[in-house]
Order: sequence, then C-alpha cells, then structure tokens
Amino acid sequence: MTTKKSNITKYPSTLITVATCNLNQWALDFTGNLERILQSCVEAKRQKASYRLGPELEICGYGCEDHFLESDTFMHCWESISELFERGATDGLLCDFGSIVLHNGARYNCRVLCRDRRVLLIRPKMALADSGNYRESRYFTGKRMTE
Repeated sequence: MTTKKSNITKYPSTLITVATCNLNQWALDFTGNLERILQSCVEAKRQKASYRLGPELEICGYGCEDHFLESDTFMHCWESISELFERGATDGLLCDFGSIVLHNGARYNCRVLCRDRRVLLIRPKMALADSGNYRESRYFTGKRMTE
C-alpha cells in the first residue's frame, strides 16, 4: 500500500493579527486626523497586529464636499502620509490608509497600503456610491477596468 503526502505541510499557515479602527475623523482636520491615525497605529503595534485597516478617507475626512476638487487637499493628504512615515507609524506594520489620490488629472478615493515608510500599493475604489444621499462620482473617478 502506498500513501500520498499532503501538500498541507509544504505550505504551513501563518496567523496574523488584524487591527481595524473606527476613528472620529473630521473633514479637513489634517492635524487632528493625523494624531488619531498615529494613535491607532501605536495601539495596533501594542496589540502585536501585522495589518492595520483604517476607515475610508481617514486622512482628509469623509465630508470634504467641494474641497475634494481642490489640489491643496490632495497635497495635504500626502503631507500627512509623509508625517506618518517620519513618526514611524508604518515601521513593522502594514497600514491600509484611506486617502484621496490625484493621478493623470483624475481624482480617486483610494486605499494606500504602506509599510516601513514606503507606499507599497495604491488601490482606487472601483464602485462609487451614487444613490440616495451619495454622489461620489461628482468628486471621484471610479477605477476603470481595461482589457
């Protein structure tokens, strides 16, 4: 009789700790929002998390309305991310920040994944909310799928 070895031992699983947070962010309060994000990163590290997931548009705040159309709002978001790097928020922790990104003249609502003071990935939101009270397409471009 022959026995076949399972591939399970070849690829052992690894447990990770995910830290999620619901922050009290305010529109255009870049200083206050930054401090709350930094504190959430400190807490995630204290809990020995590997991955920290923040809320949508946590850098600038959700209700910026027409300020989403202003270039300095985008600049302040990148300044906040730079400050998070300088203060070590992403050292040893994969951080998933919600921010706005301007690329080739198009505005995107994005997830910005960072670790060890580097941006690893920018992922635009693909399906924008445009029903009821929401009009995200007024401010943002949905991720375009290409063939």
